[in-house]
Amino acid sequence: MDFGVAGKIVVVTGGATGIGRAIAETFHAEGATVVINGRTREKLEKACAEIGANAHGVVADLRTPEGAKALADFARRLGPVSFLINNIGVFDVNDFFQVSDERWHEYFEHNLMTSIRITRELMRDMLDRNEGSIVFIASEAAIRSIGNMIPYSVTKTAMLGLSRGLAELTRGTNVRVNSYMPGTTATESVQGYFAGLAKEQGKTVEETLTSFYDEVQPGNLGRRLIDPAMHGRGVIQLATNTAMNGVNHRADGGTIRSIL
Repeated sequence: MDFGVAGKIVVVTGGATGIGRAIAETFHAEGATVVINGRTREKLEKACAEIGANAHGVVADLRTPEGAKALADFARRLGPVSFLINNIGVFDVNDFFQVSDERWHEYFEHNLMTSIRITRELMRDMLDRNEGSIVFIASEAAIRSIGNMIPYSVTKTAMLGLSRGLAELTRGTNVRVNSYMPGTTATESVQGYFAGLAKEQGKTVEETLTSFYDEVQPGNLGRRLIDPAMHGRGVIQLATNTAMNGVNHRADGGTIRSIL
């Protein structure tokens, strides 16, 4: 299927690994020029070499305004940015009562402010050109808050509000803003988490995952970690579908027992 992205520029924040990497690979395979960012040049260069010839990496920390501007300026030099995929995010398992104020601020900086800063840089250009599409990568935790991941859940819920609010600013234009809500996915960090949990419990990873779906996500219909490549396909469809604006697209494996 031709998604119409050939020759266009897409920025995927944190696109060197995980879901972001899968999204960058999908856009690149469809002929887009891809710009990703990170804080480690070696990791970025390796990722770009593996993604392909039209992939570019920028060392830029979006927790700072200077980092967001550096990424935006690099992408603009290549041409108008047609797609922005806000993918940066961190998670860990924690005890709410032990999470410090400093850690809460770190969560908001990583999971929300990075998206706000780069969107503030690039969305105005899109509105001025009357062309562009922005997707925020949220999580099923945004509407299914997780008790041992409360800071993560809260910041992802806030992301849904941010996405919908920005969509309101596109009224009557050809710019769109949507959010995408993946479920538990077989990224490096998630696989590492389950491997560590299995070792701690004295089980195999397969046994640990079975317990996870029995006890933590009983509503999950697939009962398996999602292939990141599936999110690459889902996000490019959402980003290019002109009928979709201000929506939240769920790709959670059926975890949330709701039709809306």
